[in-house]
Amino acid sequence: MESIEVSVIKDEDNELPIPHIWRVVFCQIVKSFSNKDYLVNSTISNVPSLSHNASKHIEDYIESYGEELTELPPETWDSSIYLWMGTHWDVIVDLWTLGEGRSDLVLSVKVYENNNEYIFNVEMLYVP
Repeated sequence: MESIEVSVIKDEDNELPIPHIWRVVFCQIVKSFSNKDYLVNSTISNVPSLSHNASKHIEDYIESYGEELTELPPETWDSSIYLWMGTHWDVIVDLWTLGEGRSDLVLSVKVYENNNEYIFNVEMLYVP
């Protein structure tokens, strides 16, 4: 079943589903983490590499969670959201593990507009 195209909207009052044009980037970020590349190493366009500190924090958090992170299935978009904050969008992507399916883990990313492109700054991975 093909879903309705979700556009990027600047709405400060409502949490909205993740826009389609961003989804591939979030899939690439999570694939990188599931392959144990926690720095992201500039391999994904418009996603700055993480600092060693930030990548170590994410690695430690995943390891202490005790489940193996897996790539994002299409169901991720049923519950992941974003919200316009006046200067950027705060995005929360629900994460999945091999053992649990949808887990309690989420990925937090700030998305900025810059010269008609979107820049994805990975903030953290955690259990809210």
